[in-house]
Amino acid sequence: MNKLKTAVIFPGIGYHTDKPLLYYSKKLAAWAGFEILEVPYGNFKPGIKGDAEKMREAFESALRQTGEILKDVRWEERGEILFFSKSIGTCVAAAYAADRDLPARHVYYTPLKETFALAPAGTGIAFHGTADPWAADEDIERGCMEKNIPLTVVPDANHSLETGDALTDIKNLKKVIKITRRWIETAYTSI
Repeated sequence: MNKLKTAVIFPGIGYHTDKPLLYYSKKLAAWAGFEILEVPYGNFKPGIKGDAEKMREAFESALRQTGEILKDVRWEERGEILFFSKSIGTCVAAAYAADRDLPARHVYYTPLKETFALAPAGTGIAFHGTADPWAADEDIERGCMEKNIPLTVVPDANHSLETGDALTDIKNLKKVIKITRRWIETAYTSI
């Protein structure tokens, strides 16, 4: 029996799955033959940034919601598992995979420092903007180095990997998606 190829999309708190990074990730996954599952968690308290307790609560809520949303997925029938995640979703994706001992590969868009306590070594790639107010460059660089996760740094880009200049943002998005596609082609031999 051929096992299914499944891509799961883990959004950020304010970065839903139809925003550019995740929208084009879904297109990449579909192109590569993956079934796409989205995890539309939500209902977070306001004022999370800079509040460690609210961040922890948001993470725990998102992880609980993820478990409920994906409760009927039979992971043993999935041959290839790919997680695309953004911001807090990077923590949720890493924890969800670890909790279930899933052999998922990860694309971490703008991970948080906390992601690396949960992320498995050598199973993904990451993208970070140097103007990201949610994560210090040094923390992301150190986390990626310790976990053997290749990092692409986008100069002057914020937490959405945007600079404010539309043409620069489109150019950067194209670069990010090209790197992601190349990594998928390398990581999965059946493409």
